[in-house]
Amino acid sequence: MKLKSIIFALSLAVLSSCSSWFLSRLQSSNMDKLELGMTKVQVANLLGREYTISEKRVEDGKQIEVLSYRNFPYQDEFYLFVFVNNELEQWYRELLPSYEIRENQ
Repeated sequence: MKLKSIIFALSLAVLSSCSSWFLSRLQSSNMDKLELGMTKVQVANLLGREYTISEKRVEDGKQIEVLSYRNFPYQDEFYLFVFVNNELEQWYRELLPSYEIRENQ
């Protein structure tokens, strides 16, 4: 039983150290490596595959796809990457609005 506890603790330590690396993929050092014209695969190799496809459409014969990366652990911050015909055309940061509910005084 004690051996299982030790193995569990070691596994948890390894996972937490790896998760800090994984969760920090949107650091400026990786963001600085982004270049316009990169493919979706190149961006995913750099920033990780934990993205959401926010939008897909065809406009004027061009396929447009928008990928969204959440900047964990900041729940209100995410980055959007716009690909036109599988080439990175632009990216930008979005902040979710925060609302404060006030009671009538």
